[in-house]
Amino acid sequence: MSASATSVHPVQTLYLEHHGWLQAWLRRRLDDSQQAADLAHDTFVRLLAGRREHFGDEPRALLTHVAKGLVVDHWRRREVERAYLEALAAMPEAQAPSPETRLALLQTLVQIDALLAGLAPRTRECFLLAQLDGLTLAQIAERLAMSVITVRRHVHKALVACMACV
Repeated sequence: MSASATSVHPVQTLYLEHHGWLQAWLRRRLDDSQQAADLAHDTFVRLLAGRREHFGDEPRALLTHVAKGLVVDHWRRREVERAYLEALAAMPEAQAPSPETRLALLQTLVQIDALLAGLAPRTRECFLLAQLDGLTLAQIAERLAMSVITVRRHVHKALVACMACV
């Protein structure tokens, strides 16, 4: 056999040795075998995308680190979806969006939530005070005991992040 026919990708080895364990670990945390299978799959896809060749001496620590991030994303998405469905339930039926529009709105909300979670805490706080509370830069600066120029930089950074998502 040629060298390429016998070589095995490091993620394949990691998968063969630890997939069952990871899926069981996720199943215990999620209490949902289908979701555990999906997140185990996503964990290995994430590792493949990273193009790493070595996974350290503690591969299960790496797998749990990646999987925990995916579990947090899963719960965050479920919380956004729950809040959205509650808001829809409060709407008159005639004003409720179509299923296609609901899905598009939900995906957008999840994207916005992920974007906000990725911002530095002060940047997120300044941005939300400006966008949701309608405070001016001067009001935010006063509330947070910051200079107006610093608040402006935080809001600008958040707006640039938003524009990058479009």
